[in-house]
Amino acid sequence: MASSTSSVINLKINGEEYTLPVDHRTTLLDALRERLDLTGTKKGCDQGQCGACTVLLDGRRAVACLQLAVAAEGREITTIEGVADGERLHPVQQAFLDLDGFQCGYCTPGQICSAIGMIEEHAAGWPSAVTEDVRPEAGAPALTSDEIRERMSGNLCRCGAYVSIVEAVARAAEARTDEGRIPSPTREKESMA
Repeated sequence: MASSTSSVINLKINGEEYTLPVDHRTTLLDALRERLDLTGTKKGCDQGQCGACTVLLDGRRAVACLQLAVAAEGREITTIEGVADGERLHPVQQAFLDLDGFQCGYCTPGQICSAIGMIEEHAAGWPSAVTEDVRPEAGAPALTSDEIRERMSGNLCRCGAYVSIVEAVARAAEARTDEGRIPSPTREKESMA
C-alpha cells in the first residue's frame, strides 16, 4: 500500500498558528515564502551554506532551506517578521541599523536571526571553534571579535559588511548583558496575552 506524500500541518510562526497542506518534501523556507508570504526569510544558495534563510526554531538557529516543513510542526518558529515588538525593534535589529550592519540587505534577515540565536548560545556557555577554554567551569568565553566571527561564520554577506556586523552583534550582546537577556519576541508577546 502506497503512503501519502502530503499532509496537513500546523505551524506556529511568530506567535501565530497556520494550517496548510504541504508535500512532504516542502522545505520550511518554501512554506514560509511561497505558501505563507513571509518573504523576509531569503532564499540564497538553497543548500544550507549561505545562511540567508536562517530562522529560529525553539530559539535556536536553523537554516530553513534544509528543514522540512513537516518536521517543524509543533515547534516555535521565529522569522525576521517576528523579532520586533510592534514598532520597537529588537536590540539586534537596532544595532544593525545604528552601525550599518547591512548594505544591500539581502543577507540581513538571516544575519539578525542568527545573531539572536548566537548571543543566547554564547550566554549559555556554548563554546565555539575558537574558544580557548572549553571546560564548563570556565563559563562563557569573552565575546571577542574572533568569537563573533566564528559563531556567525555560517552567514555570508556578499557586500562584505562584516566589520559592521561584528560591531552590531557585540553591541546587542552588551545590551543583553545589561538587561540580563535579549527578550524572545514570541515568548514576550505570549506573556502579554
